[in-house]
Amino acid sequence: MALRPAVFLDKDGTVLADEPYNVDPARMAYAPMALAGLSRLAASDLPLVVISNQSGVARGMFAASALDAVHVKLASMFMAAGAHLEGFYWCPHHPDGVVQGYDIECDCRKPKPGLLLRAADELGLDLHASWFIGDILDDIEAGNLAGCRTILLDVGNETEWREGPHRLPHCRAPDLDAAAQIVLSNPPVPLAPGKG
Repeated sequence: MALRPAVFLDKDGTVLADEPYNVDPARMAYAPMALAGLSRLAASDLPLVVISNQSGVARGMFAASALDAVHVKLASMFMAAGAHLEGFYWCPHHPDGVVQGYDIECDCRKPKPGLLLRAADELGLDLHASWFIGDILDDIEAGNLAGCRTILLDVGNETEWREGPHRLPHCRAPDLDAAAQIVLSNPPVPLAPGKG
């Protein structure tokens, strides 16, 4: 089966208004221009996958099961934009967590690329022909390490600006709709057979 290019999206600050540790579906709201961006991406037929750190599980702020309702609401918000949520991948870990089993250094917490690698494996996605859009440099590093092209949303959520060899985005955009226009104006170039 041929691998498909996709668009990976950070959740909070990219698709949703940034409300830290929120798992109440009633309080989930689109980030500015995210509804338009999702609608634009929906027209491309590229699989849309959300990648999210959810350290509130490790910190004992909510149970992992609370993210089931978040997934359902997220899928309905994509549907309202005419889009399909292909997958929702989240990391429950944090090395400073207080919940045993989740208080670990893992391979899936961004800026590590583990969630993207898992999504690509499970959904048949071509990482090198894909994009990752996020609002902080940990998103950019995860996307770059996975081999994706990356777009940083300059929305004020990155406050540390730690530099590093994998933390430079390919492009910048003011919101998700502008990022979607970048994606659609730069069609994916799948890897040649036998490469990667």
